[in-house]
Amino acid sequence: MVKRGKAPAKRRPAAKSPGVKPGELLTILDFIRYAVSRFVEAKVVFAHGTTDPVGEAAFLVCETLHLSPDQFELFAGVRVTAAEAAKLLDVIERRVTTRKPAAYLVNKIYMRELPFYVDERVIVPRSFIGELLDSHFSGEGNSLIDDPRKVERVLDLCTGSGCLAILASHRFPNAQVDAADISGDALDVAARNIDDYALEHRISLHQGDLFEPLGDRTYDLIISNPPYVDAEGMAGLPRECRFEPKLAFDGGPDGLAIVRRILTEARRHLTPQGGLLCEIGRGRELLEAEFPDLPLLWLDTEESEGEVFWIGARDL
Repeated sequence: MVKRGKAPAKRRPAAKSPGVKPGELLTILDFIRYAVSRFVEAKVVFAHGTTDPVGEAAFLVCETLHLSPDQFELFAGVRVTAAEAAKLLDVIERRVTTRKPAAYLVNKIYMRELPFYVDERVIVPRSFIGELLDSHFSGEGNSLIDDPRKVERVLDLCTGSGCLAILASHRFPNAQVDAADISGDALDVAARNIDDYALEHRISLHQGDLFEPLGDRTYDLIISNPPYVDAEGMAGLPRECRFEPKLAFDGGPDGLAIVRRILTEARRHLTPQGGLLCEIGRGRELLEAEFPDLPLLWLDTEESEGEVFWIGARDL
């Protein structure tokens, strides 16, 4: 059984924002504009759920003020208090000076509009699989399954913070979900998120190397966002990404070391009508060259092309 852990508290001095005098920035929009300018000037990297300085600034400012995304327009022109202004200037400056991902600074990330807790024990989740669960597993249109209510067992392999396992439990309301990861620290974070959504009765956590802790269990669906960054990519990771666990990125010399194992071992853990949904980043060409006989179906999302594949159990 995985016990829920707590990230160690760290004491730090408050950061100071250069050139800002009390009262110069008044409204929420003022602070977002200021944050955008600081981010652009400092050339920070956006790789953790936001793709531009405006989105990053809005996320960081609103979360610091405990405002949900759908409340932004309502309060954008509202003035902040002096105490709130101090907190905003501090978090903006920490984002610039430390390069720590915004999700770690506020301990939150959104996937499919749902909030999840994150800290440095897990990679900041930004998988394309969440979108694909909605677009290709609804039972309608181009769905890869007939009825999501008939899915009884799901495995989230390399679960990290447990976000995909939770999203899968929402998509497949009658399924029991197993979530596996080699990292005990990651599973502590996943336990917290599962508890936040009151899903302890439907999602079980397992610690071990890929399928090892699952015995001979079989599933109607296996989803996985495994480590898939190659050696060159690991060497070139931006400062922001170096705050995240290396274990969650490193996919070996060509990025496919773990993906190969998943493809090789998945068949014996799938029901006859089951299938594997796996994200591999930019390794499509290498994977197709190595497994030319596998009819991999590549699924695109709003922000990706050919980075996630689907394959049925019978084709494996």
